[in-house]
Amino acid sequence: MTRRRVEVVPYNPEWKTLFEIEKHLLESIFLPAVVEVYHIGSTSVPGLSAKPIIDIMLAADRLEQVEKATPAIEAAGYEAKGENGIPGRRYFQKHDENGIRKVHLHSFEKGSHQLYRHLVFRDYLRSHPQDASKYADVKEKAARKYEFDIDSYIAEKSPTLKEIEQKAMEWRPVK
Repeated sequence: MTRRRVEVVPYNPEWKTLFEIEKHLLESIFLPAVVEVYHIGSTSVPGLSAKPIIDIMLAADRLEQVEKATPAIEAAGYEAKGENGIPGRRYFQKHDENGIRKVHLHSFEKGSHQLYRHLVFRDYLRSHPQDASKYADVKEKAARKYEFDIDSYIAEKSPTLKEIEQKAMEWRPVK
């Protein structure tokens, strides 16, 4: 088994462009149906350090639409992973020509709490640079401490993530 390196790098403005390319590709797969495609995660927050993997949230009217489109999504270079531990999700990964993970695609039904949670977290970090900076600092330190241990990296940053997520939900509570 190859150990995946945990790498957190400074914000890269190209991440927005990479997202836009994938967004147009995904939207074209679902035509004529309309899906919502969002840039989420740390790469979607200008100035925030992140693992250089674009996180994308796709919202469809029904998960069956995503399942029906899975062969086309796979033909576009994605690997289907099913729910991958989160009920109600259809998850995909995309790697570059060297096998390095470049995109995580999370698909949910429109109206999903998971969708709302990710968007509020992103919007909160975009609007609260001090918390974004605090989160970046924790992630950078955790990546240095656990360079080849993704589980420990996640565990190390988890309390800060939960704290900020709680602030985000108070900032923009569920309607």
